[in-house]
Amino acid sequence: MFLDGDDWRAYFDAMEYDAWRLETHPVYTVPQEEDGIRRFLAGEPLDTGATAAWATRVRGYRETGRRVGRVHVVTRPLTDYLRFEFAHYRHNVEAGEDVRILDLTDRPNPGLPDQDFWLFDDRRVVLMNYRSDGTQINRRIHDGDPAPYAAWKGLAIAESVPFTEYLKDHG
Repeated sequence: MFLDGDDWRAYFDAMEYDAWRLETHPVYTVPQEEDGIRRFLAGEPLDTGATAAWATRVRGYRETGRRVGRVHVVTRPLTDYLRFEFAHYRHNVEAGEDVRILDLTDRPNPGLPDQDFWLFDDRRVVLMNYRSDGTQINRRIHDGDPAPYAAWKGLAIAESVPFTEYLKDHG
């Protein structure tokens, strides 16, 4: 089953206690972000309007005792897109999202897949599928065993550092 629009939002909002994402790409091609990226790279102030809705949702989840987190796997130098995304991550963290970074520049991958996914309540998996240029193809419910994804979540968290800590060394 593929998730899009309101179906995706409803699926996401149905989490009981936890939504967590593994991000593996250096670029995500999102047409709605093109103007913001262009302005960001030109040195203009960051427009947080596009991510304000996400921050509001994260705050709402936190107020009901639910958590949202992610680990983004990166290598340096960061792409322009990642620098733009990192500028937005600051607001995600302020809203209560546990954003973490796993930098593989000087180390091997500890065993994580090259597959973006969301894991809900450690038992429901949604695979995030992308073209090589970062354009999303679809979101697909994984109907197999969620245990490997829960294990990858644990590994990614253990091997990563909180976003604000990463910025201290690489900001």
